[in-house]
Amino acid sequence: MILTALTLCTVSALAQNERREVRRGNRQFSKDKYQECEISYKKALVADSLSAAANYNLGNTYYRMQNYAEADKAFAAVQDSLVRKPADVAKRYHNAGNSMLAQRNWQGAIEAYKNALRRNPGDMGTKANLAYAQKMLENEQQNQDGDGQNNDQNNDQNQDKNQDQNQNQNQNQDQNKDNNDQNKDQNDNQDQNKDQNNDQNQDQNQNHHQDPGQDQQDQQGQQPQPKISQQDAQQILQAIQDKEKETQEKVNKEKALMMKSKQKEKNW
Repeated sequence: MILTALTLCTVSALAQNERREVRRGNRQFSKDKYQECEISYKKALVADSLSAAANYNLGNTYYRMQNYAEADKAFAAVQDSLVRKPADVAKRYHNAGNSMLAQRNWQGAIEAYKNALRRNPGDMGTKANLAYAQKMLENEQQNQDGDGQNNDQNNDQNQDKNQDQNQNQNQNQDQNKDNNDQNKDQNDNQDQNKDQNNDQNQDQNQNHHQDPGQDQQDQQGQQPQPKISQQDAQQILQAIQDKEKETQEKVNKEKALMMKSKQKEKNW
């Protein structure tokens, strides 16, 4: 009997300490002294670790201090079975939803507000907060889907751009090769003309010692090839440039048609 009495006295003393510290914390909370009331609520939890009032008020204190992670822990420590009124349970879930909302945890806030409405279906403030959290979650999901599509489009555009650049480079290389071949042919023609002129001059020098009639026959049989004048060379160069311009316009036209065709495919 003595042991039972001592136990009851100890439990009663701890309960009194828990209630006293909670009331003290409430007074400090009303004066915005959040650090002081945090200490008071923690002292109440030392006396009774399951105190629903201490955990709930401590969660509100952390929320006011913008320490949302600790607020979540304090609200989660409140056991619904220890709360006397269903309306108070609804308030706990409502405040927990507010803490998650401040952290942009839209899904967690939605679940908390739904739990609050199960206890208090007529709470218009909770309904408004629930609608806001649902809207923010929807916007976030749409933005994520839009970013994914934009990334895919950018990747496709970059790939198409690289392919076009490679195609232009290959065409330029082919054009340069054709120009080199044409220049080589011109140089070969000039060398050939030079050789023919040298041969003709050599024949003419030799014909000074031959019969005049024979000299006239040799000259008629070996008529020199005409040399390329500067004007003719410019005309050849102009023709090459016109050909390059025509080829480039054709490439750009094909490129524009290809891009137009791709846009139509993507817009389906």
